[in-house]
Amino acid sequence: MRQIIYLSLLFITIVFSSCQQNPKANQEKKERIFPEYSEALDEIIRSKEGVIRGIDLNSKAILITKTETKEPSEVAHDYLYFEYAIDSTTNYSVTYNLQKDSLDEVEVQINCNDLDLSSRLFTDLKMYYEKKLPNPTEDKGFVVYNCFEGQRKPFVVSLTDNSSPNMGIINLFIYRDK
Repeated sequence: MRQIIYLSLLFITIVFSSCQQNPKANQEKKERIFPEYSEALDEIIRSKEGVIRGIDLNSKAILITKTETKEPSEVAHDYLYFEYAIDSTTNYSVTYNLQKDSLDEVEVQINCNDLDLSSRLFTDLKMYYEKKLPNPTEDKGFVVYNCFEGQRKPFVVSLTDNSSPNMGIINLFIYRDK
């Protein structure tokens, strides 16, 4: 009799466990900000607003810390430094330099172990800023975009590919035109 009860319980357990629905990991794709460019640009530039990351020059430090997604790696008077990893091959850092609590310069360094991806990122950044700030000048490996129009104060975006044969390194420097 006990064997029948045990076998019945085992049978019921097997039936119920097989009937349970295992929810599939339904990962919703995050809506792309810049679908025409590499996905890494969505992470690096982050917003169509502002010069970069939804921020313009002359912004206050409090706005920068609210806009960034984590605490700065380094903080000093008039200096904020953030480090991010996009994936196992690509990481970048963002440095904000302020003068009297007003954003004066932004430096972004992108490091990538995949030279093809690094080249694509450089091309995508060039195209992005060309659309935003037309008529760039290219000189000695630097691509320079100047902004003198509208109500914004003049600023410069400088883009450089400093890659080595082993590592892709892209530098983006945004600063007030003095």
